[in-house]
Formats: sequence, structure tokens, C-alpha cells
Amino acid sequence: MRPAMASLLAHPPSPLQELKDERATASGVRLLMKRDDLLQIGNTNAFCGNKWRKLKYNLLEAEAKQCTALLTFGGAYSNHLAAVAQAGRLFQFKTIGMVRGEMVQPLNATLQFCEHCGMHLHFLSRSAYREKDKPEWLEQLRQQFGSFYHIPEGGTNALALRGCAELIPEIRAQMEGILPDFIAVACGTGGTLAGIVQGLGGAAQALGIAVLKGNFLQSAITQQLNAPALNNWQLCTVYHGGGYARFTPELIDFINAFKQEHGIALDPIYTGKLLFGVFDLLKQGFFPPGSTVAVVHTGGLQGIAGFHERYPGLLQ
Repeated sequence: MRPAMASLLAHPPSPLQELKDERATASGVRLLMKRDDLLQIGNTNAFCGNKWRKLKYNLLEAEAKQCTALLTFGGAYSNHLAAVAQAGRLFQFKTIGMVRGEMVQPLNATLQFCEHCGMHLHFLSRSAYREKDKPEWLEQLRQQFGSFYHIPEGGTNALALRGCAELIPEIRAQMEGILPDFIAVACGTGGTLAGIVQGLGGAAQALGIAVLKGNFLQSAITQQLNAPALNNWQLCTVYHGGGYARFTPELIDFINAFKQEHGIALDPIYTGKLLFGVFDLLKQGFFPPGSTVAVVHTGGLQGIAGFHERYPGLLQ
């Protein structure tokens, strides 16, 4: 193993922080935040949070298979593309990013970062992008680019779930051997939620806040788990704000107020919707009095620069 790879195995747990908020207090709920936004390697926040956990064992597998290149997929503002690019720079992998949509110049902040890290960007039409999971198309990409280790869009696969499951022993140790009653996380592909459910093994409840519009995510998570007996989870689908990367004025106001009160930045794509949903559920009495709720801050803060580019002045 290359010496730099050892840092994937020897990292301190991310902090578990109590959130003192009168809305939680009024509901009789103890609110914690697992600060995976502070879990990173390198000098940027691109390779942090759930992206760090999802890539951990994939990078080790690529190393074990003696692969020198990583190929993956994502949208123009993808946290995942940025994380793979940063991982390639840190651990000396060539990286190839297949980007959904046409090239727009100048490149946005996320894609500029990817190029700065050495990632080779290739832009695909939306129809071509839909072929990304077909084995015959991946074989065509191998003929075009040579041998590579394939990481799916969003980084979600069995190895990613293994990395995300490690949240649970960390939280258990930080809570001196117990677990919160609920662990809540934002869901894009659902891999982080599925990993948390695997790690819980039936203990406590996992709650996913979907950031995409549609009903497909429930079945996708069920398929990832491949364990019908694990039924201690649920997915809430009403806080997507109109769809992926869409938002409402109420969400932006909430994110700005949360940062002012707690000093913690949230992004409008994932963690903002997560916390907005959790606080709305608090108001509805979803969490029984006396419950402890831990929300996982999955990072995603690199995307704020791109949001500022598109919507200057909205986020404080």
C-alpha cells in the first residue's frame, strides 16, 4: 500500500456535537449533529463527509487491484466528481469524469476544481448519460480510455455502504455505548442511509430526507440493503423543495438563520433540506418527547461556491 493510502484507515472520528436549540427543547428532544463536514483529508472540503466514507473502501479496492485510473459520473456541480478528483490528486490516481450535459465556458467552480486536481472531463448528452450503468457501454469506455476502476454516480455501491456503516460504531463510542433513538441523513442516491441501516443492524431508527422528487428512492434503498429484515428505517419525501438542486425561499431563510444561530454552514442541495425537514418534523411532534435525534452533516460544502455563482447574494 502506498504510504498516503494509510490515511484512509487511520482517521479520528468526526465530532458529535450537541445542538442547543429552543425548538428541540420545547419538543423535549435532544438534538445532536455528527459533523462529517469536519472529516476530510487534504486542504479542501471537497473530499469530506459521506463522500469520504463512500470512497474509502473503493480507493483501497482500486489500490488492491493495481488500478491506476478512476472513472466516474456526475452532474456539472457534483460533490462526487469533486471528491473523486481530490482523491485522485491525494492518492496519485488518474481520474476521468463523465459529466452530464454540454460543456459551458467558463467552467463553474466545481469543474474548475476538478480540472485543477488533474481530472480529465468528458461531457455527455443527457441521452448518452442514461447509458452509464450498462456493461456494454462501460466496455466501450474501457476501449476508449484503457483500464480503470469504475465508481458509480454518487459513489454508491456495496463498498460505499461499508464505509458509511462505520458512522454507527463511531456514534456509539461517542455516546458511551448507547445509540440515539433516531439518526437522520439527507438522501440523494440513498447509499449513506443504506449504510447507516446496515451499521445499526436493527438497533435504533434511521430516517432519510429525500432531496430528489419522485418515488424511486424507496425501492433503490431497499435494493441496496438486500435485507428485508432490516425495517428500522423510513424515507421522508416531502422536503425536496421542488426537486434536486431546487429550493424555496423558506429553505434559504432557514439555512441563513441556522448558520447565524449555530455557526454551521449548510448547503441548499442536501444538508439544508435535511435540517429543514428535521425541524419541521419536530414541530409536528414526529419525534417522541425524550428522544435523542442525531443528524448527520454529510458535507457537500464545496457546492456552495457554485450556488453563489448561480444565485449571488442568497446565502449569507
